[in-house]
Amino acid sequence: MSQAIVIAVDGPSGVGKGELTRRLANVLGFDLLDSGAIYRVLGYAVRKAGLALFDEDSVAQEAKLLNLSFECFDDGVHVFLGGEDVSSQIRTEEAGNNASKVAAYPSVRQALLERQRQFLKEPGLVADGRDMGTVVFPRAQVKIFLDASAEVRAQRRCLQLQAKGQKACFEDIVKEIAERDERDRNRPVAPLVPASDALVIDTSAMSIEEVFKAAVDYIVEKTGLKIDL
Repeated sequence: MSQAIVIAVDGPSGVGKGELTRRLANVLGFDLLDSGAIYRVLGYAVRKAGLALFDEDSVAQEAKLLNLSFECFDDGVHVFLGGEDVSSQIRTEEAGNNASKVAAYPSVRQALLERQRQFLKEPGLVADGRDMGTVVFPRAQVKIFLDASAEVRAQRRCLQLQAKGQKACFEDIVKEIAERDERDRNRPVAPLVPASDALVIDTSAMSIEEVFKAAVDYIVEKTGLKIDL
């Protein structure tokens, strides 16, 4: 049985999971699993193959064949589909909405469940997602759930898009976030909820440094790891 440590970080989009998990993986020397990217890649692959997002059987079959890999570069983690770097293609609002739709299918989640667990190896894994602590790694030694208001998350997304020179409509983004939250929190399989033993952090009024410190303190408390910052 592996003695690898799992740090499960869950929460909706725009709460700071990506930046937090990258920092944690770096300081701990752990591998990083961006499970949200897996569903985003699946949505992208389904569209690229000319399949319909509402066809659960076809989407589930595509999930079983997904040729996915991650590689770390200076600018972050890149995602590859069949050798093609699709990192930029899967970070759009459309890709996020498509991911939420395909993630609602029980057969799709089952097809990708074991695939995600295969990322775990010693010394440990930082898992970023929506059901890492509740379904994928229910025995994770550390479970953290990040949250923030829809308005704060929409503002953060607007700033990200504007920094890239893209147009951003605050009202549209707030609406998309609210719709996605409704879908993710109320789906019958693996809904977006904190694990009963998770530390819940509201990042609405916190800097990433403050969130990082709170997470590190909790990890030390739960695991006894010595972390040099």
